Amino acid sequence: MRTATLGPAERAESLASMAERELDVLVVGGGVVGAGTVLDAVTRGLSTGLVEARDWASGTSSRSSKLVHGGLRYLEMLDFALVREALKERGLLLEKLAPHLVKPVPFLYPLRHKGWERLYAGAGVALYDTMSMAPGHGRGLPVHRHLSRRHALRVAPCLKRDALVGALQYYDAQMDDARFVATLVRTAAAYGAKVANRARVTGFLREGERVVGARVQDVEGGGEYEVRAKQVVNATGVWTDDTQAMVGERGQFHVRASKGIHLVVPKDRIHSTTGLILRTEKSVLFVIPWGRHWIIGTTDTGWDLDKAHPAASSADIDYLLEHVNSVLAVPLTRDDVQGVYAGLRPLLAGESDATSKLSREHTVAHPVPGLVVVAGGKYTTYRVMAKDAVDEAVHGLDARVAACVTEDIPLVGAEGYRALWNARARIAARTGLHVVRVEHLLNRYGSLAEEVLELVAQEPMLGEPLQAADDYLRAEITYAASHEGARHLDDVLTRRTRISIETFDRGTRSAREAAELMAPVLGWDKDRIAREVRHYEKRVEAERDSQRQPDDLTADAARLGAPDSVPS
Repeated sequence: MRTATLGPAERAESLASMAERELDVLVVGGGVVGAGTVLDAVTRGLSTGLVEARDWASGTSSRSSKLVHGGLRYLEMLDFALVREALKERGLLLEKLAPHLVKPVPFLYPLRHKGWERLYAGAGVALYDTMSMAPGHGRGLPVHRHLSRRHALRVAPCLKRDALVGALQYYDAQMDDARFVATLVRTAAAYGAKVANRARVTGFLREGERVVGARVQDVEGGGEYEVRAKQVVNATGVWTDDTQAMVGERGQFHVRASKGIHLVVPKDRIHSTTGLILRTEKSVLFVIPWGRHWIIGTTDTGWDLDKAHPAASSADIDYLLEHVNSVLAVPLTRDDVQGVYAGLRPLLAGESDATSKLSREHTVAHPVPGLVVVAGGKYTTYRVMAKDAVDEAVHGLDARVAACVTEDIPLVGAEGYRALWNARARIAARTGLHVVRVEHLLNRYGSLAEEVLELVAQEPMLGEPLQAADDYLRAEITYAASHEGARHLDDVLTRRTRISIETFDRGTRSAREAAELMAPVLGWDKDRIAREVRHYEKRVEAERDSQRQPDDLTADAARLGAPDSVPS
């Protein structure tokens, strides 16, 4: 395998290379499904390209609940096939594909009724565990257990005594969704895929009815390229219908957007050793451990406004606080909220108007020759969606193509991760970093942490933490620009790290320091640094303003008060 570096030079080379010769497959959309699709295609031996209009995972795939799960609530809907499929993928990710990124997380489900609820919920969780242990699915997680009220309150002292009569505890898994996507893209690049973010498709190339490629605008450099491909895959999530409109064909299905918002609060505001899962009138609410924080979410409401920057309103925040406070002995207030983020789920529209009832299944179609569309689904099953999309594309190739092999392709950083984890104390002694810092790096980069440590060895000041976000080392900011494809300050503070949601200042106090660390890699002068910082500050100001608005319309208008891109 060649290097998995995604720096400025590699991006420029990828764009030029894609325009030079016809690809077998061009994937449009750099979320988890697009990234998974390009990895699937390139590991079958196909010449493959990936373009993304903004940043990797800048849409839905950086704004999820950060869970890799089978979907316990889908058992109640009797959707056994979806749960079985997702549990298999969860096992693969935990044990083989990404053990450095995907980690077990416990959840407590409080029981409100004696007798029948323990039997009913217990049977569901037992089935969930049993399905995860089915042959070939992988395991890697403890089985569920039944707890008395006294035991549950020892595990989660934050709960009101009258909020439960007992509890069930079970395990799922979690990851940093944006980091996972960036790692997928780097893995595909390591196998030879050509990948470029900030590269927008402005139209499709046609020969008669057939799609034969795409016109791609370099959003950074301003140039335009004609990228020819035997098959193009539209993996643009909530933008699926917009992308289809470029060929004058909506397709056989329609994708609707459902907004989900999450709150981030400090760890000390909720006294618990476990996550929580609570039933609401519409769905479920999670309280998820997240480093030195908790993530609380999510909502599920229709959204037909700006797709690039969905806004959380004051009503959304109040909804989550009200529901989580119904079980907490010490209620949360607005002052406890460090971060807020909103994302859009791409749901396949059905007969029901309620987005919570729309399908989480995925669909693949070939609406016109040369163009494959994949939409719907859930984060956990991205690999299956990618396989189905490439299988469909292969039908349009005049060649014999190998079957999918991604079940056996670990992501970069996975190989050697466990050995390095076992040696973390030695690594700490060698580098002079505290062992907690080494663990942090290993859980974000796996064995690629050695590349970050090389930067520290070359420039010891990079081993210092950021002044206003000390969970992260300065080297991580430099590495994001040199190796992970970050092109703007927002990419680093919002997706390569999660500083934008993990600090009360939303990253504004870290902005200048981070921009100055990125500058040598990206060739920024003082004026460009200042523009990047101002743009980020305006974005945060617009988001804060939107979160004070009473409803979606006013929140959307406030969020759009910040420019979409950094002024040139």
